[in-house]
Amino acid sequence: MASIRDLKKDIDCLVGEVISDCYLAIYFHPEKKQDIVTVMEEAVALRNALFVQVNHPAEKNNPSLVRKHFAHIRQEMFAKVDSLFQKLSGLAK
Repeated sequence: MASIRDLKKDIDCLVGEVISDCYLAIYFHPEKKQDIVTVMEEAVALRNALFVQVNHPAEKNNPSLVRKHFAHIRQEMFAKVDSLFQKLSGLAK
């Protein structure tokens, strides 16, 4: 099982990639700056929400439920980061 620390690092890394791609998109498409900044704000909100979920698992005493909770967080992280990348690529077309 991966540690909470590794999960937090993964969250930071993926959200950081979204934000850095947003900065590149702003550089190449300055006319769409406001829309791209909105994607950046969503990424930061996602990071904060995922950190709250990681720091406060529902059942601390049941290891099986804790593992399922963290697996759900990981799936949610990948799905939402993918949707942010899709929004960004839609803006960059």
